Amino acid sequence: MPSAEPPARRPASSGLSSVSSAARLLKEFRHGERDLGVTELSRRLGLGKSTVHRILTTLTAERLLEREPTNGLYRLGLAMYDLGANVAIHRDIHQLALPVMEALRQRTQESLHVAVRDGREVVYVERLESQQSVRTFMRIGHRNWAHCTSTGKVLLAFLPDDQLDSVLDGWALPRKTERTIGDLDELRAELARVRGRGYGTNVNESEPGSSSVAAPIRNSRGEVVAALSLVGTTMRLSQRSLREFAVLVIDGAQTVSERLGYRRSSSERGA
Repeated sequence: MPSAEPPARRPASSGLSSVSSAARLLKEFRHGERDLGVTELSRRLGLGKSTVHRILTTLTAERLLEREPTNGLYRLGLAMYDLGANVAIHRDIHQLALPVMEALRQRTQESLHVAVRDGREVVYVERLESQQSVRTFMRIGHRNWAHCTSTGKVLLAFLPDDQLDSVLDGWALPRKTERTIGDLDELRAELARVRGRGYGTNVNESEPGSSSVAAPIRNSRGEVVAALSLVGTTMRLSQRSLREFAVLVIDGAQTVSERLGYRRSSSERGA
């Protein structure tokens, strides 16, 4: 008789099975039906009603589904729409930002990056490298701390106050160089400056010899969803050139934002 599966593997197998069942259940809502019930989902998935009910209860608690109290049927929840919107916005940013980044690279001969925030980190989702002989290298998917990067400062600076407080609460700021901001009060002051002038800078704060300037990319609701940055060596990007490049980066980020549906207020247009 074949030996039984080792007990240590059963929890993982069971967990993966539950995840698979939940994924299969969610996919049933893509066939055009707005509302589905326990009995119908049980029939389609070949699972017991009690199992389906447990999955539905969990997904509802996580706002991936919602239950209509009048008929007991389930539909996709707000969290699913949020996730879908995020996928769409990242795809749109990729498509809409590249031409702007290419134009900026041609004009400045420096590297261009687009980053989004993930908690206290930034993730680089698009890049165009400089053709300069001395340049910075960064792969798509690379992560860095938000407080020591120009993109991260922008993405933190334009958060609603309650969200920013949540991110900063209890954060022991890691130092990457001797120039990295290591004090929360100092970081808050820096973020206020970023909001005031509309762009963020990083001079030797993330990596010795590397500097950058970044500006916010907004969606159609005016929310900052990404940041566009220009990156180069500190030798080439002096304080004066950073301010000059900031004008170009702000304009480029604004172009991407407008292509995402953002419309500036009259006060912004007059600025």
